[in-house]
Amino acid sequence: MSKLRLPLFITRHVLFALLIGGFAGIGFVLFLTEFDHITSTETFCTTCHSMELVAEPYRQSSHYRPASGVQASCGDCHVSEGVFAATWDHFIGGKDLFNQLFGADYDDPVINALHLPDAAFAAREWFKQRDSATCKRCHVKEAIYGTRPDTVLIHTEDAKEKSCIECHYNLVHRAVPDKAVFKRDKWNRMIEEEFGLSPGEADKLLAEE
Repeated sequence: MSKLRLPLFITRHVLFALLIGGFAGIGFVLFLTEFDHITSTETFCTTCHSMELVAEPYRQSSHYRPASGVQASCGDCHVSEGVFAATWDHFIGGKDLFNQLFGADYDDPVINALHLPDAAFAAREWFKQRDSATCKRCHVKEAIYGTRPDTVLIHTEDAKEKSCIECHYNLVHRAVPDKAVFKRDKWNRMIEEEFGLSPGEADKLLAEE
């Protein structure tokens, strides 16, 4: 019986390189998995004071304090499933870190509130582009019964071609009107009243950035 021989180009050095490359690849994937896990936690996300301001309403929401006991953390909603997709989301999210370091003073509650609508609209668009995939990790449309007798019909028929975010928003963070009806002037006046600012000061703060 003849022995199985490897092709001539597979030398001892090539085998060592393949083994080292294989272990390095496994280690890299494990690193990304752990990195994505850590950077998707509320503890990590609220390291910046600006995100702590965003987290305050979240901690009063049903996503943080659900009757079922199944708590959704930041990454469960805002990071895609799968190690490479999640890593890409974190990479793209680096622009927020850049803005935090070199942009407006988002740690200031007033500045944070003034910029909140833009952040909300961007997040809603992100969900819509992905057909609310992160929502569907926990919520199965056909299994949503609710308290209204027509809840199942609404989700299986009326909302059949819709993404979750098209109907369900303002559930976790501070309420922001739909982009189609949002009025910047009205929002600025509301923030001025909330923080005791003089009329027109919100407009000046945005213009100075």
